Amino acid sequence: MYKLLSKYSDPSQIREMSLEELTMLSAEIRQFLIESVSMTGGHLAPNLGVVELTIALHNVFDFKKDRVVFDVGHQSYVHKILTGRREGFKNLRKYKGMSGFPKREESPYDHFNTGHASTSISAALGMARARDIMGEDYSVVCVTGDGALTGGMAWEAMNDIGFNRTRMIIILNDNGMSISRNVGAMSLYLSQLRSADVYEKLKKDVQKGMEKLPLGKTLFNTARKMKDSVKAMVVEGMIFENMGIKYLGPVDGHSVKDMSRILKAAAESDGPVLVHAITTKGKGYEFAEGKPDKFHGIGPFDTVMGETRGKKTKTYSSVLGETLTELADRDKRVTAVTAAMRDGTGLTGFSLKHPERFFDVGIAEEHAVTMAAGMAASGLKPYVVIYSTFLQRAVDQIIHDTALQKLNVTFCIDRAGLVGDDGETHQGIFDISYLSMIPGMTLMSPKNLSEYKNMLQWSLDYSDGPLAVRYPRGGDNPNVVLPELKAFTPGKWEKVTDGTKTVIISSGKLLTEAYLAKMRLGGICDPAVVNAVFLKPMDKEMIESYISGFDTVITLEDNVLRGGLGEAVTSELSKLGYRGKIINLGYDDTFIEQGDTDILYEEAGLTAEKVAEVVKNNCKA
Repeated sequence: MYKLLSKYSDPSQIREMSLEELTMLSAEIRQFLIESVSMTGGHLAPNLGVVELTIALHNVFDFKKDRVVFDVGHQSYVHKILTGRREGFKNLRKYKGMSGFPKREESPYDHFNTGHASTSISAALGMARARDIMGEDYSVVCVTGDGALTGGMAWEAMNDIGFNRTRMIIILNDNGMSISRNVGAMSLYLSQLRSADVYEKLKKDVQKGMEKLPLGKTLFNTARKMKDSVKAMVVEGMIFENMGIKYLGPVDGHSVKDMSRILKAAAESDGPVLVHAITTKGKGYEFAEGKPDKFHGIGPFDTVMGETRGKKTKTYSSVLGETLTELADRDKRVTAVTAAMRDGTGLTGFSLKHPERFFDVGIAEEHAVTMAAGMAASGLKPYVVIYSTFLQRAVDQIIHDTALQKLNVTFCIDRAGLVGDDGETHQGIFDISYLSMIPGMTLMSPKNLSEYKNMLQWSLDYSDGPLAVRYPRGGDNPNVVLPELKAFTPGKWEKVTDGTKTVIISSGKLLTEAYLAKMRLGGICDPAVVNAVFLKPMDKEMIESYISGFDTVITLEDNVLRGGLGEAVTSELSKLGYRGKIINLGYDDTFIEQGDTDILYEEAGLTAEKVAEVVKNNCKA
């Protein structure tokens, strides 16, 4: 079926192929990606958009010695195919399978692990500096997206590069998208640059006209030396050139010939170069081109109809969007702030109903938090909706700009706990720890969707400083229906069931596992179950009056143990002189790999079956 791809094994073959063969290879890779990702799920649209660009990279550079860093890394599938990992796509993003992101331990062609945006330029600059200090000679290339340029870290790196004139190449993959459509002044600026073919045509026309005049060539060369004045007239700013980074482009990112030509020119430069490649996200697959946000990261789907397999269910993200829209309907103070994740966080409906109070700041979590703090300081009620693993990037802003001033910012922390297939860079297992350490922070977690809706409604009138609500990816376990709390008092927990000798304290998604563990035991070592609905402040009164009366206390959390719920409960019991057994269940001091969440929970000992075993093995007769 794959005439070229079936025989392909090594990047050196690319440099031996004709342009016609490279074009055929591009088509085969594109077809392979569609068929493969339709079976496993994954990041389809970003990779369809960089097929020719990646082939051109391997056509010009030898990444056995040269270096390449992919920003975020979700667009590295083509790179993986070209570096001998096509068979790995059978288990893409599966437990013990091939990662959906670059991994140094996976291949010598992967030079830096990535998973978050706006980091590639800094990492590549570090490599270029190491090359120069060590007296070595190789090219360093980073592939970054226009979405990544909404993040401040990218500009910090470019400021450094331009000032110090470090030799490296930045490929700007400009498709007008990050996950959702890009926003901000940089997006508008790049739109102007995309139209620079007008400038190129004008320059050629001017050159031809001037060459017909006496001294025309001299006049034209003089004009060109004057900071490319024609370009300055047509494309305002020339921000990259003015920063000290040579700008090449725009170039058609879907032309292997044009991309190879411009990359060769960039490789010969003795300073920093930015190559501006124009691509189409989802290129070559009509469904992905039409809905690139849907196909950015998608589950298994039907290739003919372009529809995902499986039933759609209500999720925490959808409840967030619906409820926040309702709150905004009745209170004009309510605003929603997110960081390039409008669709993923469920805020699409809010953005359409209340566009004047919806703010997508791009990939700029620090800015999102401090801007929300400014809103709160001026009387608004901002809700900052960001994935747990991305909110990590704004810890200083949460502490310094929000909590220190006791500002009423509500943090809605999506994808808290395990998210599964995206692996280490996306598992939201640190937020209890990094938020609990902050003075004045209140942290909650709902046990089901109904309780989450009630929490959001309650949060509207909460006015005692920053409030964070963490919730998992997806929805509820349909086989377990627990009554939701309708009223909340900071620091007060819920006794879900009575029990004897052993008590299990949990919250959020894992409270269901605690309840199912009790059901599985069928009255043997019958544990009580407590919902730690407030992870901070804790219910010290319940710990002293009720929990300390049990022989064994088990805590169960979807977070690392260090700095989590278990350590906090253990500390409080220690102060009370508790002499029973305390068992903390959560994640050890490690990063959690990719895989189906059921497998990962089993591996970590956090399933109902595993918890029931712990109860039986530790309860006293």
